[in-house]
Amino acid sequence: MWWDTTRRSLARVLLVVVTVVALNHEEMIGRRRKTALLEGDILIGALFSVHHQPKQKSAFTLTCGEIREQYGIQRVEAAFMAIDEINANQTLLPNITLGVEIRDSCWYSSIALEQSIEFIRDALASPGDNANRTLTSDACKSASTTSKRLVGVVGPGSSDVTIQVQNLLQLFRIPQVGYSATSRDLSDKSRFSYFMRVVPSDYYQAQVMVDIVRHYNWTYVSAVHTDGNYGQSGITAFRELAEKNNICIAKEDSVLSNAEDEAFDMVIHQLREDQRANVVVCFCEGMTVRNLLLAAQRNNVTSRFLFIGSDGWADRSDVVAGLEEAAVGGLSVKITSSSVGEFDDHYFQLDPDNNKRNPWFKEFWQMRFNCSLPGHEEIVSLPPCSGMESLRDRYKQDTKMAFVMKAIYTMAWGLHNMQRDLCPFSQGLCESMLPINGSLYRDYLVNVTFSYMGELVTFDSRGDPPGRYDIMNYQRLKNGSFDYVRVGTWDNGTLVVHEERVVFNSSDGLPPTSVCSEPCSYNEYKSFVESGDEKCCWICTLCDKDEYLMNETTCQRCTPGYWPNTNKTGCDAIPVKYIMWDDAESIVALSLASLGFLATSFTMLVFIRYNHTPVVKASTRELSYIIFVGMMVSYCATLPLLARPTTLSCAVSRIMPGLSFAMIYAALVTKTNRIARILAGNKKIMMRKPRFMSATAQVIITCILISIEVGIITTTLILDPPDVDHIYPRQKEVKLVCNTPPRGIIAPMGWDFFLIAMCTVYAVKTRNLPENFNEAKFIGFSMYTTCVIWMAWLPIYFGSDHKIICMSMCTSLSAMVTLVLLFFPKIYIMLFRPEKNDRSAFKTATTVRCHIGSSSKASMSRPSDPSPSAAIESLYVGPAMLGIGQPQLSLMQRIRSTLGMPFIPPIGILPRDPNPRSMLRREISVWSDASGSAGTGGASSNNRDMMLRRAYGSQLDLTGGDMLWSREDRSSQTTDDLLDPLIPRLRRRVARAVRENDIDVSEGREFFSITHNWMISQVCPGETHDKKME
Repeated sequence: MWWDTTRRSLARVLLVVVTVVALNHEEMIGRRRKTALLEGDILIGALFSVHHQPKQKSAFTLTCGEIREQYGIQRVEAAFMAIDEINANQTLLPNITLGVEIRDSCWYSSIALEQSIEFIRDALASPGDNANRTLTSDACKSASTTSKRLVGVVGPGSSDVTIQVQNLLQLFRIPQVGYSATSRDLSDKSRFSYFMRVVPSDYYQAQVMVDIVRHYNWTYVSAVHTDGNYGQSGITAFRELAEKNNICIAKEDSVLSNAEDEAFDMVIHQLREDQRANVVVCFCEGMTVRNLLLAAQRNNVTSRFLFIGSDGWADRSDVVAGLEEAAVGGLSVKITSSSVGEFDDHYFQLDPDNNKRNPWFKEFWQMRFNCSLPGHEEIVSLPPCSGMESLRDRYKQDTKMAFVMKAIYTMAWGLHNMQRDLCPFSQGLCESMLPINGSLYRDYLVNVTFSYMGELVTFDSRGDPPGRYDIMNYQRLKNGSFDYVRVGTWDNGTLVVHEERVVFNSSDGLPPTSVCSEPCSYNEYKSFVESGDEKCCWICTLCDKDEYLMNETTCQRCTPGYWPNTNKTGCDAIPVKYIMWDDAESIVALSLASLGFLATSFTMLVFIRYNHTPVVKASTRELSYIIFVGMMVSYCATLPLLARPTTLSCAVSRIMPGLSFAMIYAALVTKTNRIARILAGNKKIMMRKPRFMSATAQVIITCILISIEVGIITTTLILDPPDVDHIYPRQKEVKLVCNTPPRGIIAPMGWDFFLIAMCTVYAVKTRNLPENFNEAKFIGFSMYTTCVIWMAWLPIYFGSDHKIICMSMCTSLSAMVTLVLLFFPKIYIMLFRPEKNDRSAFKTATTVRCHIGSSSKASMSRPSDPSPSAAIESLYVGPAMLGIGQPQLSLMQRIRSTLGMPFIPPIGILPRDPNPRSMLRREISVWSDASGSAGTGGASSNNRDMMLRRAYGSQLDLTGGDMLWSREDRSSQTTDDLLDPLIPRLRRRVARAVRENDIDVSEGREFFSITHNWMISQVCPGETHDKKME
């Protein structure tokens, strides 16, 4: 506030000083200048160049030259016409009369400043202040008694004069609207904050020329400008814009318009030095362009260069007069200006009698028609005017007429918007609006938007309107004449060129080439060379096949999963691949899995049908069914493996293979372990009850082994939640897979591999069994094949891209091998050789080597060998012989107890029987009853069963699940078979005990005598029985 008050006080002081000087000067010249005034509630000041500027020699007198029609009288009348239209418009400034005060600037700075002082005095004077106002014009006498509210100034026309007037007006916060000044400097709001204009700045003209150059892809051009303010400011703007748009200037020069021919020849010679720059941008005055064309003609390079001229050339005929051939094909820029049709009617009806408000009109009339008017300053030797004169003769409308009227309308619309905001509840002026605040009014002017003659009038932040230009092309017409043809427009940054109308001075009629380097192909980027024109001179370098052209200078690699499109303008998503159900490998995997599932289902049904036959019982039914279920799960694992990867399918595919293998091989481990434990008791006889030999125990052990696998799978699923992921095996390939990490496969399969390894070890240990007890052999074959399959699986799965198919095929093959090698022989017996599905078919009749225990002590026996010491060694050895626990009885007492004989306490504990022979007979009788092969019931059978259970453990099944079945059908291992291996082992133990003095010789002889007949009876009848079966 303090600075505003001080500034206004200083302005008043300055105004007083300038007024005193101006009044003294007026007294010196003896008269006041004419002023045209239309009264109103609010006044607008206008500065027009009604007269030419003073001659150079008489400029100090401030005497204006001759009167001007287009720049003077027509613009004055245009201002009057605009004011009349505004006051007649009820929607624009309703209930407010707009007036105008017009003064003559004479296109001269000093006179314009003098007239501006009058505007300032009117703006600062109070409404009732009319001090010291005297007018010499009768048309303006009413102004002496009229209060004025001057709010702004329109004009003047010259940019140089406008700059000086603005420097004065902005001190008093008086807005100024230009209608003809185009200097780029006036856009600087830090210097000219209260100026705006309705004509575009020369900056836009430079933008037009840059856009034309860009339109034809001329990236390497030369530049020439007139040596002066106009040319220098214009070419500076062009240079700045060209740099931003990657346009390089090869050669740049300047020349005066009135320079000698040699100077222009030197310019042409310099332009010729660069053979690649064939387009010349010329921000020049008209005469500069003409002289350049003359120099090109003299040097015979008229067809070499294409000139692009500014509005100094525009469509002027005097520039190309006599140089038509040299100028053909040239392009020039011309400010778009509409013709005001209504003005012609208004102007043509004017005459000195009806136009009293224009104080310069009579002077113009006399000059225009070379006649004198009565009652006016008569010109000597001129005839009086006849009254028949018409302004239609030799009439040409001012090209800036529309801009003058736009400037008046801009003032009016600014006042209208200001009144509407400050006086919302009343029409006309209100106290809130008075006095007019110049700064506030300036803000409203900048934000004005209205339509005039079909054009939208707006202003940017610099107070400039959008630029609108016409693109002119000088060409030979069809009739042989030469003229300018409008071939395009430029409207606020949008260039439109009608290519079909453009004519170039070339043999083929095509635009010339003006580039430093040829454009690169769609798949090449620019590698700039080290030179001063690094933006325009380059080497084209090919992009890689997986790269797209991000910009002119960079090739960017596509992100994984994307590939450059055909034009290298971007990256398109690569179609995601995953195994489809109709793929060849999927069909093979599904066929194998389906075949295996059907075969396993059939085998399981056969086992259920023959559930109580010796073959099924000998296979350990419960474990066999677990294996069947595991194989079915293994085949079903193919479905989630081949399905489209989702979170669910990925989770199931990680669960089913490992779980199925655990079910299969856990059951096989349990079965082979049981066989191995039975064979491990070849060294000594144990009387303790064997452990974990029952079917329930075997199932529980199998479930425990399976549960370990379940725990491992659950842990891996928690640590690595299943999800889908994209992998990129090759540059142009994307696969949708499950995000299964290596430990998600290795951990579950590691436990399965451990079970397979244990099965293989047990299979190797039990590989040589009696011919009729050879299930371990088939287990061995199955394990050997499984190991081969999974040894091949490891490198294929972890070293190739076919992980899914590899896992699916190996899973199905593993189950198929187990089915074929382990169960198909039993299916063959049950379906095609039912006579072998009998207890007698499992009787041992061949020589067997046992590899459990000390192999050096293994003995051989043949059925034809009569020696008792050559008795056969059987596979089936009970847990009681494993040597678990400390013996409490002597060897003979344990033998007696095993054979079901009465218990005889050791010597020294109980008194000896007084009749040992009778005791021996009873024992022989008991042995005979226990070892009789013909007995199938009664006490002898009970004794035999009791003896076998004591020897083999309580889990020995001698009764079967159904009492309706015969004893021979209840087990594939008969009691005779169980007795066969028992006696030879006991005999060796007794012989060893006699040698070591553990028992008496007589007791040993007694035992050998008891068992000798049994062994003889078992060899011969066995052969007879086999022959009968055949």
